[in-house]
Amino acid sequence: MERILVVDDDLGIQKQLKWALNGVEVVFADDRPSAITQLRRFEPSVVTLDLGLPPDPANASEGLLALKEILTLAPGTKVIVVTGNDDKENALKAIAFGAYDYYQKPIDTDTINLIIHRALNLASLEKENMMLAKANTAMGRIIGNSSSIQGASRKAEKIAQTDISTLLLGESGTGKEVFARSIHEHSLRKNKPFVAINCASIPENLLESELFGYEKGAFTGANKTTLGKIETAQGGTLFLDEIGDMPLGLQAKMLRFLQERVIERVGGRSEIAVDVRVLCATHRDLQAMVANDSFREDLFYRIGEISILIPPLRDRDDDVILLAKTFLKQYREEYSAKVKGFSDDAIQAMLAYTWPGNIRELQNKLKSAVVLAEGQMIQVDELALTNLDELEQRVFNLREVREVAESKAIRQAYHLAEQNISKAADLLGVTRPTLYSLIDKYRLDDLKTQA
Repeated sequence: MERILVVDDDLGIQKQLKWALNGVEVVFADDRPSAITQLRRFEPSVVTLDLGLPPDPANASEGLLALKEILTLAPGTKVIVVTGNDDKENALKAIAFGAYDYYQKPIDTDTINLIIHRALNLASLEKENMMLAKANTAMGRIIGNSSSIQGASRKAEKIAQTDISTLLLGESGTGKEVFARSIHEHSLRKNKPFVAINCASIPENLLESELFGYEKGAFTGANKTTLGKIETAQGGTLFLDEIGDMPLGLQAKMLRFLQERVIERVGGRSEIAVDVRVLCATHRDLQAMVANDSFREDLFYRIGEISILIPPLRDRDDDVILLAKTFLKQYREEYSAKVKGFSDDAIQAMLAYTWPGNIRELQNKLKSAVVLAEGQMIQVDELALTNLDELEQRVFNLREVREVAESKAIRQAYHLAEQNISKAADLLGVTRPTLYSLIDKYRLDDLKTQA
C-alpha cells in the first residue's frame, strides 16, 4: 500500500484526511521537526503540507522551511501544499520552491483524493524510470544495479577497446554471450562481424570444419570450399562459447591459431592469416580440468589473459526485478498482451527464489506468464516457480542480510550522533523505543553500555 504523510496541526483535518483517502496508508505530523522525523521513518511518496505550522501558525514561514527540508532530504517527494483561501501568494511561492501542487481549504474529499492519487502515480513512474535508467550500465545491453554486475560491467568496458583475449566465466544462463556482444559493440571492431559458435552444441567430428572451414573434396560431401567461423569473423570478433567442451584433440589446433593468427582449412595445405579478436566463455571449472588433463594448460592461459566472472542471478540483489520489468515490456509488445506489472506477492517471490537457471530461466518464466496471465498484474502462481524449499531458505537468508545491514546502519548512526540515542533514532527515522528494541534484537550490547 502506498504511504502519504499529512503535516497539519489541526486534528480535525487529520481525521478528515485519514477517513477520506482511499487505498493509502496515512501517517501524521503536526510541526516541522516531527514532519522530518516521519519523513525519515516512513519515506512517503507524497506529503500534504499545511503552511501554517507552529510555532508560527499565522504565517507561512515554518511551512515553507519544512518544504525546503523535505525536498532537500527526499527530492523525489511530491509535496502538496494546503493553504487558506486568501493565501495564494504563499502557495505560488511554495510551487516556486518545488512543491508539486497546492490545494485551498476547505477540504473536498473527492478533489484531494484525485490530486493525491495523481501525485502517487507520477512518483511511482519517476521511481521506476530512475531505477531503469540507473540500471543501464555503460555497456548498454547489461542491466543491473547490483555491485557485482556493475563491477563486471566496468571491467568489460575497460577491456573493450583492447584486443586482449578474454575469458567469461559464470553459470549457464547468466548472460555470457550478452557480455561478449557488449564488448564487441564497444570495441574498435564494432562495425565488423560478431561470430559466435557453441562448442558444446556441435558434434566433435564436425566442430573442426565448422571452426576452420574445409576445402573442396576434403571429405565425402565436401562439394565446395567453405569458410569456417574463424574466417567469417575476419576483422571482427569470434566468440567461442562453452570452450570447456572443446575436444582435447582440437585444442592444439586452436592454440596454434591463437598464437600464430593463421589457420589451415580441413584438407588444405596453405596457411591463411586471420585478424580476429577472440572472446571465450564457459560454465566449467577450467583450472580443475587443467589439473585432470582434460583441458590444455597452455590454451587456458592463452584464452584467459583477463577473466570476468559474471555473477548468478541469485547474487545480484534486486536486479531480478529490473530485469523482470525489462523483459515484461519486451514480451508485452511481442505478444500484444495487456499485462502491466507484477503483484506484490509475485515480486516478493521473484526476490526470494534462487533462480537455478539464472536469467534464461527468468525469461522463460516471464514469457509463459505474459501469455497465460488472466489479469493486468502477473500473480505469483502464474510465474510457476518451483523448488519451494529453496524459496523458503532464500527468505531466511534475506533476513540474515537485513540483520547485517541494519546492525551496520545503527552503529554508523550512533557514532554520527556522538553516542546520543535520541539523535541516532532521528537519523535512522525510528523512535527511541524502536531503536532500543533493535539494539536488543541484534545484541548490540556495547552500544547500550556506552549509552
